Amino acid sequence: MTTPATLDVVAIGNAIVDVMAPCADAKIAELGLQRGGMTLVDTERAQQLYDAMGPAREISGGSAANTLAGLAALGAKCAFIGQVAEDQLGEVFAHDIRAGGIAFDTPAREGNPPTARCLIFVSPDGQRTMNTFLGASQFLPADALNVDTIASAQVLYLEGYLWDPEEPRAAMRRAIAASRDAGRKVAFTLSDAFVISRHGDDFRDLIANGQIDILFANEGELAALTGEDDCDAGIAKLTPNVPVLVVTRGAEGAVAVVDGVRAAVPAEPIAKVVDTTGAGDLFAAGFLFGHVRGLAPETCLKMGAICAAEVISHYGARPEADIAALVSEATA
Repeated sequence: MTTPATLDVVAIGNAIVDVMAPCADAKIAELGLQRGGMTLVDTERAQQLYDAMGPAREISGGSAANTLAGLAALGAKCAFIGQVAEDQLGEVFAHDIRAGGIAFDTPAREGNPPTARCLIFVSPDGQRTMNTFLGASQFLPADALNVDTIASAQVLYLEGYLWDPEEPRAAMRRAIAASRDAGRKVAFTLSDAFVISRHGDDFRDLIANGQIDILFANEGELAALTGEDDCDAGIAKLTPNVPVLVVTRGAEGAVAVVDGVRAAVPAEPIAKVVDTTGAGDLFAAGFLFGHVRGLAPETCLKMGAICAAEVISHYGARPEADIAALVSEATA
């Protein structure tokens, strides 16, 4: 018999501090960056790009951590597992996530490399070009996992970005086993097409073997995973093995297929897109918040769309407005 869950969601992801600055597209091209993409960089490149940035803001980030920030703001009980270093940015990250009401007890790592940071160049239209130095986050060991915490959560949420380094990949496999042994659900966000290009076979195996209960993807990631350029064809290819599939489609809204039943919502209207950083993360937050409460798929999608619209209306990947009030008003 499965014991009652005491947490809604526990997530494993990169513990990153975002460094964000506005930037003209011409400058992005001059720096040799892929506009709108995410590129992993080493220490030297990170310093070069940081020196090239204009006035910047430092905001705690990381995909899964952003999703938890949204979930906690909506009223969910959450915990985060991720690796920081014993340095200033590590303290910033730990303070920010705990201040949001999220449990975080992963011990900080001594010595180098330093805490991860993501250098984000924001175009005038709000598009973000991300350059990530993974630092300490890529050294999350399996023995840092609190298996009891994982077993106590309704959903284990895994960040695809963190699948790339060897140590956290092993930790996430152990977490999947712990979650499934406890009779819980495993959610996975594909994160980026480049991750799929490196580890798509792993993801396809997890899906084929029934290890993923909830899968989040955008259209590009869906195509990379399935080999189908047509969104509907990609959805049809995955749904037999994924109980809950959620596909975000930017301005065209989002689709969910839950136990074979399809639902869709349009994107929420917004006066101006300021920064798209975190849009998918906050969409996942809204959807998961509804899902763990047993709400209808259409309502879960609507909640996700509201949260995504809020976060793209300002700089930063974490909500600034009262998203609980926004969601409550729109779904009443």
